[in-house]
Amino acid sequence: MDRPNQAQIIQFLSLSNEVGRRAMALGHHPFGAVLVAPDHQTVLFTQCNIDTVNHAESTLARIAASNYPAEYLWQCTLYTAVEPCCMCAGTIYWANIGRVVYGMTEQRLLECTGNHQENPTMSVSSAYVFAHGQKNIDLIGPVAEIEEQTAALQQAFWTER
Repeated sequence: MDRPNQAQIIQFLSLSNEVGRRAMALGHHPFGAVLVAPDHQTVLFTQCNIDTVNHAESTLARIAASNYPAEYLWQCTLYTAVEPCCMCAGTIYWANIGRVVYGMTEQRLLECTGNHQENPTMSVSSAYVFAHGQKNIDLIGPVAEIEEQTAALQQAFWTER
């Protein structure tokens, strides 16, 4: 399975942050996810965060799994500016999405949010979740070129919250 190039990675991680801004405009936390087709160009879905149990990534993975065959999803890439939490990583795994690209780590998110009651970050990386499954999901991240943009968005939101 060929990988996206760096320009595509930056493009879709930036779009993920734009989707996160859409979530903010709707009154939700600033997280967004983007599903891209195997051609590394076609956006299949975007999804913003809804609430604490309907994160952008898990909601997108569930919608994708009900709209595309597992074999197709294995060739797709899910982009998210912030590393998927353990709940989202598990949903991505079960949806059979073959690649995940993220901009900044869950640990860095914790630095941005602090001990915020609306985002009690768990210290479980997506790499840890995927390593305990039976599928070799391609995980790319963190991506330095997008990390500061993502951190600034998160810090601005959580400081005001």
